[in-house]
Amino acid sequence: MKSNSTGRLEKILTGGGFAVTAECGPPRGADAEVVRKKAEALKGCVDAVNVTDNQTAIVRMSSIAASTHLLAMGLEPVMQMVTRDRNRIALQSDILGAWSLGIRNILCLSGDHQTFGSHPEALNVFDIDSMNLLRMVLEMREDGKDMSGFELKTPPRMFIGAAANPFADPFEYRVIRLAKKIDAGADFIQTQCVYNMDRFRDWIHMAREEGLTEKVHIMAGVTPLKSEGMARYMAKRVAGMDVPEPLIKRMGAVPKSKASEEGVTICLETIAQLREIKGVHGIHIMAIEWEEIVGEIVESAGLLPRPQPES
Repeated sequence: MKSNSTGRLEKILTGGGFAVTAECGPPRGADAEVVRKKAEALKGCVDAVNVTDNQTAIVRMSSIAASTHLLAMGLEPVMQMVTRDRNRIALQSDILGAWSLGIRNILCLSGDHQTFGSHPEALNVFDIDSMNLLRMVLEMREDGKDMSGFELKTPPRMFIGAAANPFADPFEYRVIRLAKKIDAGADFIQTQCVYNMDRFRDWIHMAREEGLTEKVHIMAGVTPLKSEGMARYMAKRVAGMDVPEPLIKRMGAVPKSKASEEGVTICLETIAQLREIKGVHGIHIMAIEWEEIVGEIVESAGLLPRPQPES
């Protein structure tokens, strides 16, 4: 059952294009101008913008509200939704509300555990997990019913996304989990940041062997590094991140004043390699609080102008 209001991201991916998305973290406050300023930096250089949902378990402006601000500026949001904070009633209610506001894409996530955030004493919910959230959104779209079986007069025809980490252990389970997310309803996948290209190639090869790259649109995550310290922190302190030591040393070999330039160069080299890999259908640029660099990266990667899909 397809939507009569298909979003730009869906049109590009289903049309065989190479999509580009970026990320916008809502502010720790109610100032819409913060969202608008970030959106201005991304306008015209990406196909859609992920809006995080209380990322790192820190209270921020809601993903739905920030997504609505993006829509008002002519950008297409990918509304992230985590299961940490809502039960199935609230999840379904927010999805219906988001669709009514014009939000066409959703990324289904479990969410960072609250003990890592600003309210470690908060009670989590986790009524359902991200896999069941995927299935729930799919059933609302395809069957036109909520989880209780109630028939929805206007179902939300969301383009459904999920996250994947090719670098977590056990490695052999990564493709099995990918297959489960596809079966649950994922139309597109955005991956963890790619720094270890050899491991990513192994993962995508296994996915191709299982026929998974024909069933889902895979967008590889990239994050430009700002410094050797950032690279080392991500390697040592961020779960599921794989930053090879030679890359860290490369960042450390340049003067500190040139480190961010080197990080962008590495990012561009990564994008060039990703574009040559069969089964990669786009890139997701995660440059949180550095949105102004996204346009430069997209242009230097030869990915401008962005295509204008037929309406």
